[in-house]
Amino acid sequence: MGAPNLHSMSRRGFCFCCVGAAAFAATGGWLSPRQAYAEARGLVSLIKDSAATSPIKTYKLRNNISVLEGSGGNIAVLTGPDGKLLVDGGIGVSRPQLSKALAELGNEPIAHLINTHWHFDHADGNEWLSAAGAKIIAHENTRKHLSSIQRVEDWDYNFLPLATKAVPTEVFAKEHHLKINGASIALKYNGPAHTDGDISVVFAEANILHAGDTYWNSIYPFIDHSTGGSIGGMIAACDANLAAANNDTIIITGHGKPVSNKAELQEFRDMLAAIRDNVGNLKKQGRTRDETVAAKPTEAFDARWGQFLIDPGFFTRLVYETA
Repeated sequence: MGAPNLHSMSRRGFCFCCVGAAAFAATGGWLSPRQAYAEARGLVSLIKDSAATSPIKTYKLRNNISVLEGSGGNIAVLTGPDGKLLVDGGIGVSRPQLSKALAELGNEPIAHLINTHWHFDHADGNEWLSAAGAKIIAHENTRKHLSSIQRVEDWDYNFLPLATKAVPTEVFAKEHHLKINGASIALKYNGPAHTDGDISVVFAEANILHAGDTYWNSIYPFIDHSTGGSIGGMIAACDANLAAANNDTIIITGHGKPVSNKAELQEFRDMLAAIRDNVGNLKKQGRTRDETVAAKPTEAFDARWGQFLIDPGFFTRLVYETA
């Protein structure tokens, strides 16, 4: 991330949480991935500060479904007479911009919110969305994490529990089905992946799948082993989503370019599997984590996937810890 031709911290497509102009100014223009994660407490604050002013970009898809980019994770919105349904709620301080973007999609009230997992860049908006009328739905592990203090070791950060009204009121263990605005919506848990509570959301008639943070488009993903994530689980989630998709499926990503497809998800999955195997082979040889990083097991993929916040060394360490 130190080279001038790489993404700046103000780029809208920031893979993790859309750190914008505030982060750019506060860091003198650049943060190396190592600096960012070594000082994660400051980074979380920068992310929230940036989200307070970052604009929201809307992508209209089909069957009254859109994607909003610019407040943490990518947010899907279904509009219709039953009220708006959101998949993920972004960061709370984005409320003015998100409210404006939602109003531009129609005057229906906010009625439903699905959390794909517990991380703050996807669930920090729960409080205001609940106050606006949203019923919150999530996997049972997501409610557990949002209801108590959570520590993410790789960020050296402790997250406080959300207010009671911001915690999901309807949870499930494996699958959950909804019929809203004429859309058949399937929520599915495929096991621990990015965290231990990740779900996919499928809009059947529209043939749209929101993969949450089990899919980061053209970017090495963060894997939160503090709350049950693993490289094997990420690959398994990709396999499940690939099985649920066809060549016409629109796949919404957690981070990176919001609108994707099956072919691009397959590339992401194959990259994860190749790096897992490379790191696993080095571990079998008795290499330490630092020796494995020095061996550059991600090198064949770095030009495409390793040019942003999670650099090759950091991603190698994540894979080593969870392989």
